[in-house]
Amino acid sequence: MKRLTPIITIFTLIVLLLVFFVIPPAEGLGNYVRIIFIHIPCAWIGVLAFLVAAVYAWRVLRGGRDGAAAPAAVARADRLSARSASLGLTFTAVATVTGAIFSRLTWGAFWNWDPRQTTILCLLLIYAAYLALRSVTADPERRARVSAVYALFSFLAVPFLVFVIPRFYFSLHPEPVLNAAGHVDMEPVMLLVLLLALADVTLIYLALLRKGATS
Repeated sequence: MKRLTPIITIFTLIVLLLVFFVIPPAEGLGNYVRIIFIHIPCAWIGVLAFLVAAVYAWRVLRGGRDGAAAPAAVARADRLSARSASLGLTFTAVATVTGAIFSRLTWGAFWNWDPRQTTILCLLLIYAAYLALRSVTADPERRARVSAVYALFSFLAVPFLVFVIPRFYFSLHPEPVLNAAGHVDMEPVMLLVLLLALADVTLIYLALLRKGATS
């Protein structure tokens, strides 16, 4: 972890320099377009983190059911599931805030109950409830089992809230980078910087998750 920190820090600084000094203003959005290079990676990590939480939750249930895993391994899986869900909630909150700022700058209001804003709020509430559930369950073994079941069922809602439901309603939200026709709708330099930003934020998430595994 200590060896990765300087590398990730330098990588993050390079990405920020590219976002603020290389990315050109976008047609119709001007310099506001720079917000998406924070918004999209954080939204991506939210989905990834909730998926990882579900995977470790499954390991908790499998280990507790058949006794195949040692108690220490089950406890570690529970800890990683909770850590990933917490990180997912944090990154999703950042995506929500940056989205609200973008909304205010482009449409005049921080919040207008756009389908994507509404579904992401539902996602925040679902995983906030997950953390609340863990905080009120004192027994470690029971907390691990109950939290694992909740994490698995919660993730079933993620694809619908993030990818499916918003497409059924009119939205002020810009078209996704990969549009409905399956084409990438972004200038090459912007796409390159976005991919670098996605890689950077993914590394930050993995480093924070790894730190949680040893804490």
